[in-house]
Amino acid sequence: MPLRLMLLGLFASLWLTGAAGLSAQTLTDPTGSAAAEEADAGSSGTIDIAALTEQSDRATQAGLQRIFAQIDGLAGVEVAVQSGVVRLSGSVANQADREQALAIAERIGGVVTVENGIERSLEVDSNLSPALSSLSEDFRGLIKSLPLLGVAVLAALLVAAVGYLVAGQRRFWAWATPNGFLAELVAGAIRVVGIIAGLVIALQILDATALLGLVLGSAGIIGIGLGFAVRDTVDNYVSSLMLSLRQPFRANDHVIIDTLEGHVIRLTSRATVLMTMDGNHLRIPNSTVFKANILNFTRNPQRRFEFDLGVDSADDPLAAMQVGLAAIRSLPFVLDDPRSHAIIQAVGDSSIVLRFFAWVDQEATDFMKGRSLAIQAAKSALESEGYELPEPIYRIRVEDFARLPKPGEAKPGEAKSGEAKRVAVAKPAPAMPAGDEHAPRDRTIEQLVSEERGTGEKDLLDTRRPIE
Repeated sequence: MPLRLMLLGLFASLWLTGAAGLSAQTLTDPTGSAAAEEADAGSSGTIDIAALTEQSDRATQAGLQRIFAQIDGLAGVEVAVQSGVVRLSGSVANQADREQALAIAERIGGVVTVENGIERSLEVDSNLSPALSSLSEDFRGLIKSLPLLGVAVLAALLVAAVGYLVAGQRRFWAWATPNGFLAELVAGAIRVVGIIAGLVIALQILDATALLGLVLGSAGIIGIGLGFAVRDTVDNYVSSLMLSLRQPFRANDHVIIDTLEGHVIRLTSRATVLMTMDGNHLRIPNSTVFKANILNFTRNPQRRFEFDLGVDSADDPLAAMQVGLAAIRSLPFVLDDPRSHAIIQAVGDSSIVLRFFAWVDQEATDFMKGRSLAIQAAKSALESEGYELPEPIYRIRVEDFARLPKPGEAKPGEAKSGEAKRVAVAKPAPAMPAGDEHAPRDRTIEQLVSEERGTGEKDLLDTRRPIE
């Protein structure tokens, strides 16, 4: 019995396979021409390539015609196929339809190449109707998407509002940041982040993240271009931020920034404003100030001045130094500590150059006045003691060899041995103007700066932060 069942199953499977093959052949070639041709070819032993190619061309042509008939805009396209070459003709409403027909034909199996002879129709009706239809569909789609669009806009506004609300907490940011300039910068950055976050959420709700990438990419490229274009402005802005954090000077400090001297009026977000020693306003860009060498005279009230005086080369320079120092130290505004001193700076052609150093307190003494009075006192003391302050002298001597002096005889105009070379004449020191012996400090510029800052205009100088 099992053997009979196995034979019966084998016979059934063979019968079903044959039936399936016959059905497939019938579906492929209902007329049975392929089977007949194969039978003829099998009987004759040859294959008719031309007949097969012609049959394939007819099938391709019929298939393309059916496909074009199902697509709006391609119904008027005519197809001709010969030896695998597809020729398209007719007219379409726009270029997109022409390219679509070409793409469909190229995807058909067995096609060697496609000659696209389709022309675009320039008739008003054929071109205007699709456009109006497309606009109508877009408008209907927009109407349908209005609720979703409203939700996206509402979400974006809520996120941006939260960013503005957080950025508006001025007291918190003033407490959390070192100065008002940085607090404003942080608040502005939070606002920008809130706007960008709201835009991202809205585009995600609308399923338009690809548009977001395009927008952000374009913004990045534009930002790089603008960065190169306004790099000086950005440099100045960053320098203002760093100066507000570092606090290199206070208001009314007497400073020299590179070669520019004055008293500090204010530090703004763009420039440092000085009042020069002649009372003029000087604005220096903060990018320059940040990179410059800054000399601050106000930080240390003690300041040293120096000056040079020359004495005759025949005089004793050490004794002359003692005379000059005694006169300088007798001035009431010259500090005893640090103590004044002097050095021999150089030996010139006709003099010995002495350099004197002395210290004053800038809080009480005007530096320039003090130095001037010290020079006057030292010069007067040296002259009173008989020291000459010579100037460079150049002598031209013309000698007559016929009237040369005998050995041991003095030359004309030359002093004899033991004769005094010069006669020291003591000169009384001139009296110092009344009230100037202490060289009081001139506070005119400081008062002008104080009046300027009294207007209430805010700046980045903060006395609560330690100075650098």
